Amino acid sequence: MNLREVVSALNDFASPALAASWDNVGLLVEPSPPHTVNTLFLTNDLTEEVMEEAVQKKADLVLSYHPPIFTPLKRVTWKTWKERLVVRALENRIGIYSPHTAYDAIPHGVNNWLTKGLGACTSAPLHPSTAPSSPAEGTHHVEFCADAEHLDAALSKIKDIPEISCLTTVPARVEGEEQTRVSLNCSQKALLEVVALLSQNSLLYHKTEILLLQKPLLPHTGMGRLCTLSEPASLSDIIKRLKRHLQLQHVRVAVGAGRTLESPVKKAALCAGSGSSVLKGTEADLYLTGEMSHHDVLDAVANGISVILCEHSNTERGFLSELRDTLTVHLQNKINIIVSEKDRDPLQVV
Repeated sequence: MNLREVVSALNDFASPALAASWDNVGLLVEPSPPHTVNTLFLTNDLTEEVMEEAVQKKADLVLSYHPPIFTPLKRVTWKTWKERLVVRALENRIGIYSPHTAYDAIPHGVNNWLTKGLGACTSAPLHPSTAPSSPAEGTHHVEFCADAEHLDAALSKIKDIPEISCLTTVPARVEGEEQTRVSLNCSQKALLEVVALLSQNSLLYHKTEILLLQKPLLPHTGMGRLCTLSEPASLSDIIKRLKRHLQLQHVRVAVGAGRTLESPVKKAALCAGSGSSVLKGTEADLYLTGEMSHHDVLDAVANGISVILCEHSNTERGFLSELRDTLTVHLQNKINIIVSEKDRDPLQVV
């Protein structure tokens, strides 16, 4: 497949618009066109060791869950390891694509995969995503009623205000009088001008309604997950299940105040990677994530919430095998997809 076709398909699989505003997602390194992708190489972290593996396996495009380019590069030299990644990628005509938090948000993404380690459960996003765009133009909807005496003057002035859309008028009967209901959508800037205009006439102003237009929520999409187990399980059983799911020998555990390893877990809040900001304030029996700050762990424990930490990328990496199978179907079996064998969490217990 042509690189642009692959990128379009990947963006369709998980829209970059779902990523967090601070993130750096999408196509990060592009070889000069035309560029054909025969082999797609999946990794959680693109280290120099993993890049050499991609070169040896003749990858044409690397999908790195974490973006290897995050803060801006002022130069591309051989001095730092991230600069060297770009050099090696371009020398070997390898593109680099990163989805990161877009894969956290989608219903078939990283967090959904992590919920499977808890056992049978239902889940919902902790922070639901909104649609990238609103079905209506503008940020606010304004309605007011006017009689025939004031209608034409109000409409002529409103039509001169920029960023007004969907302006309509319909007959209305208000307090027994025949009037006209005016509806319009406008931007935040235009709203100030509309309100200033209507406030000049108390009869219009006191019959004005203003609604904030919000983008609709996307079902089953968003950051983090709140999981309700079908059957309560002890904390010790949950630990065993997670070790098996993540293929880990060890996890870190903080037992909530007033609880033990045998205390039942009914609700678990989770976030792959670093979950402090996503999980904070959520009512649950358990927080599951890769890493949290020391003080956030103390806060959770003090509130009777147990915490399981598995190291950052250990809560993400296992998703790659599932992703390989899903993308194979999504890309219609047109390209070879392989998962890195060198990719690993930089931390280990010794």
